[in-house]
Amino acid sequence: MGWRLAFAGAPTFAATILQRLLESPHAIDVVYTQPDRPAGRGRKFSPSAVRTLAEAAGLEVRTPVDLDGEAARLASVDWLVVAAYGVLLPPPILTAPKYQCLNVHASLLPRWRGAAPVERAIMAGDTETGVSIMQIDAGLDTGPVYRRQTLPLGDQATGASIAVALAELGAQTLLQVLEELPALQPQPQDDADATYAFKLSPRDAVIDWRDDAASISRQIRALAGRLAACTWAGDLRLRVLEARLGEAEQRLPPGTLHRRKAIWQVACGSGALELLTVQLNRGKGNPLAIRDGINGFPGHLFDGACFASADRSQSR
Repeated sequence: MGWRLAFAGAPTFAATILQRLLESPHAIDVVYTQPDRPAGRGRKFSPSAVRTLAEAAGLEVRTPVDLDGEAARLASVDWLVVAAYGVLLPPPILTAPKYQCLNVHASLLPRWRGAAPVERAIMAGDTETGVSIMQIDAGLDTGPVYRRQTLPLGDQATGASIAVALAELGAQTLLQVLEELPALQPQPQDDADATYAFKLSPRDAVIDWRDDAASISRQIRALAGRLAACTWAGDLRLRVLEARLGEAEQRLPPGTLHRRKAIWQVACGSGALELLTVQLNRGKGNPLAIRDGINGFPGHLFDGACFASADRSQSR
């Protein structure tokens, strides 16, 4: 059975789900996405991934600042499907479609309600994550859940790689749920088990070398492809793109860069972290191996150099 749908979303995660819907028997009547935003070094206005895909498919695309005036437009569809749209739906929209509004959420609700569930799950050391197909209500990801599907989080999982995997899993699970609607009944969430994935801020990206090495490793992996974890050596900023657990040296203050044979490590509050790939606020700003960064900036990066743990990102 094919439903008549509206879709709301913005980033690549949502575009993947929209693409799978376009390949399904369901009809997309209208697509909502965020207005074009400045992006990149040049801060040029760029369309969302969803807008680019929807326009290429010849769909009607609407980019209102909010959805308050869209209830009449949505009255002609069976379901509104939402994925990473970034806007809470106002009450008139919740009841506008013939049936309901569905959300594809990248966590195992009620764990990690909110804006950054993938990154928060990795940073917290969760062993698994997943997707939830839920009915949207007036709260923040509080509605009853139609179905959950789990995805293991290995010790090398990154935020970018898990987001890709969850988009595919979310699309598959959504299509299964649409096949079983409207007979399928959602189950209420247990609010007592809820945790919140607060929106990422520049402060989340700053490495505090007083933390243990495992925690910093999770921070780096979680933010890969997003903010990127960063640290400072004087006025040289390093975004740490790749790292792995190293072998701790005794009595080195946290944040101390030291060479162990051919390996460059940083002492942490507990353990050490081996740096692999970094990005500097110098030159073209391309990712490079740590040894190339050290060769290029020996006045900042040397055996015994100390990285700052204080938050200096707010003014950069």
